[in-house]
Amino acid sequence: MGTVADVRAVALALPRTEEHLIRDHVRFRVGRIVYLGFSRDETVLGFAFPKEERAALLAAEPDKFLPPRPSDERYNWVQLRMAAVDAAELREIVTDAWRMVVPKKVAAAHEATQRPDEPLPAGPSFAQLRAAAETFNGYGAVDAGWERWLAATAATPDLSRPEHREALHRWLNSWGCRIRYPREGEPDLLSAGLASWWERHRAGLPAAGISQLTDRQIKALADGYAELAALPVSAGRTARTLGPTAAAKALYALRPAAVMPWDAAIAVHLYGARDGAAFARHLRSGRAWARAVLAESGLGAREIPAAVGRPGVPLAKVLDDYLYVTITAGMSL
Repeated sequence: MGTVADVRAVALALPRTEEHLIRDHVRFRVGRIVYLGFSRDETVLGFAFPKEERAALLAAEPDKFLPPRPSDERYNWVQLRMAAVDAAELREIVTDAWRMVVPKKVAAAHEATQRPDEPLPAGPSFAQLRAAAETFNGYGAVDAGWERWLAATAATPDLSRPEHREALHRWLNSWGCRIRYPREGEPDLLSAGLASWWERHRAGLPAAGISQLTDRQIKALADGYAELAALPVSAGRTARTLGPTAAAKALYALRPAAVMPWDAAIAVHLYGARDGAAFARHLRSGRAWARAVLAESGLGAREIPAAVGRPGVPLAKVLDDYLYVTITAGMSL
């Protein structure tokens, strides 16, 4: 069970945070912006959280998280029961709430001081993203398959729908995955596996952009990735599973703002493995790189793709383009 002392220890160590007692409620704020606030009896903590992601969070863990009061619904705000969270998760929640209210450069500087025991690969500069985008655009109709996928799902994929599972199969093959289509009368193992996987994981798949991912969300994506990679797609003498590259690309298709995909060359070059733990590191790398580029450029996550010449794709894909050009294609920028 988390305590006020746990919250205080984390919050007051974050740059620019001040504690205030307002009408007998403990509040933590940066400047005039409150990002944490306790109920009077200190059993419920309200915290800054993107309102567009609130419904998914509440649906995924209703015993832990609560909606804001009606008067606060228009704000980026949600609440949690202190009895349902431990100190480690509380640290993550507090830090992510703080990150929402400080300048990007302050958050990036703080991020750079974290995880000294887990160094992540160096990321690209804004200029390198622009150079990679120019090279990637030169490969031809690089987004044609993506545009067909968006059209087939109205940009809102739902794998409980057979036609969306079929569209994902086609899209993966357009990205070079070569997953065999079942012959007439054969069971469609991929479709059945995707439907079951979606039922288990859909509520936990974040809609946040990659720069906003929490450690909890990264873990949910990595767990989903590991299970996807093991899904059988054929049986008998041609038995095979979906595999690491297709699993990463499928997750990107489902949550393009959050997931930076990879291929075998990228995964092995950066992490030496393609399991769930390596994929979690990949997403943490993408998060750190995204935050650094946001701080360097002064642009928003939705502005960077157009600024580097890749409108129509999210920042996570712009980062993947850079990795493809520099690692898979082996070019220097």
